[in-house]
Amino acid sequence: MEKLLNDLYMAVIYQNRWQVYLEGLGNTLLITACALLIGILIGLVVALVRITCAPRNNFLQKLGSWLCGLYTTVIRGTPVIVQLLILYTVILASSEGIVVCIVGFGINSGAYLAEVARSGIASVDPGQMEAGRSLGLGYGVTMRRIVLPQAVKNILPALFNEFIALLKETSVAGYIAVRDLTKASDGIRGITFNSVPLYLAAIIYLVFVIGITQIQKQVERRLAQSDRG
Repeated sequence: MEKLLNDLYMAVIYQNRWQVYLEGLGNTLLITACALLIGILIGLVVALVRITCAPRNNFLQKLGSWLCGLYTTVIRGTPVIVQLLILYTVILASSEGIVVCIVGFGINSGAYLAEVARSGIASVDPGQMEAGRSLGLGYGVTMRRIVLPQAVKNILPALFNEFIALLKETSVAGYIAVRDLTKASDGIRGITFNSVPLYLAAIIYLVFVIGITQIQKQVERRLAQSDRG
């Protein structure tokens, strides 16, 4: 017990090392939140392009559908750490590591959310689009005001799951010299020569995942109540 308390003291209290955890956690949350927003925007655009270009009546539609398909295939088919390293060493070589992480994780998340959004929109009864068009609404207005609000209910659970996955995936940010929670904890482990910092990092991740999961359950419960009227 005395050894455990001493390890905790050295890992957290000594020389205000708790501030390092806070800095790492802040970077982790910043990367996750910004990347998720980028991923949502990219995913929604890609999903709408693929749905709109589904008939493929002309060259532009074929090109748009092909480019979106290529994007999702390449991003989903390669490891995120490889994507980050390419961005960090080649494409965004002059940018800070945290910026590269936000862009890289955002692009990666967008490929997965594109399929989520596409399936969510496709799950809405096609009659909703036809009804809106029959009332004289344009395609864009009908999609924005009628189809997308209904699709959101189907997309939300998967969106929360992506949020959780993204939060954990950011643990590889240390590969490009970003001091996220994992990197900060491992740095302290290297100084103290004990594994307590890694256990603390695992607990912090677990607490956030549990919190997000509880929020997800509350949102789903409210949506279920609204469906029942």
